[in-house]
Amino acid sequence: MPSVKAQQGWEIGLLGGATGYFGDLNTQVNITHPGAAGTAVARYNFNNRISLRGTLMYGGIKGDDKWSKNTFENRRNLSFRSNIFEGALVGEFNFLPLTHGSYDENFSPYLLGGLCVFSYNPQAKYNGQWVDLRPLGTEGQFLNTEYNTSSLGFVFGTGLKMDLNEKWSLNVELAGRKVRTDYLDDVSGNYADIRDVRRLHGEIAAALSDRSVEPKIGAAGRQRGNGKNNDAFVTLSVGIVYYFGALKCPDFYR
Repeated sequence: MPSVKAQQGWEIGLLGGATGYFGDLNTQVNITHPGAAGTAVARYNFNNRISLRGTLMYGGIKGDDKWSKNTFENRRNLSFRSNIFEGALVGEFNFLPLTHGSYDENFSPYLLGGLCVFSYNPQAKYNGQWVDLRPLGTEGQFLNTEYNTSSLGFVFGTGLKMDLNEKWSLNVELAGRKVRTDYLDDVSGNYADIRDVRRLHGEIAAALSDRSVEPKIGAAGRQRGNGKNNDAFVTLSVGIVYYFGALKCPDFYR
């Protein structure tokens, strides 16, 4: 009976799409204010089912209490934006055998999972200018004890690969990241004493630590965010990938 050799080889490609952030400034899974992202992919196919890939992604995330339907969050009035630069190593499993150049094995849904490392830098607008939040210690962090702006995460998701011809394929993918930080948005714990924030970091830090509408709600020790759950972000991407491997012919056995 016929037996197709395992199809091995490299692929490279570019994907673009939307980002979404979930955390203290988006507790209700609001997806109506996406950011944008672009991803470069290098994939090695071990066979027509299993592959390993490396990716570099650059994108933006954002959140704003004014988009919430929660009364407390509306009054809290916090907002942020952040650029994300990510490198990831991810394994993929095709549900169906995918063989480039084949007439009947030319598409497959797939699962993906792996690890990523990324950098981020939350900012807020103050008097018309974007200001980096991390150095300001908005939750009362002492100088040089602020959170890191790099972190690790777990990547997981699903997608669809579909051949356009024997070399080019279309990839559509939804991938989430559960990250090991709760400060993508600069929000995690409780309000600090605004006098301490002002003394340690200055007037801008004090203004941005409590942006609540009058009457102010940022009393020292009052909840500002939920430190029990780390943040997350997702990408929805579509792009094209080019296959460099040899198109192998089937072997026949009797």
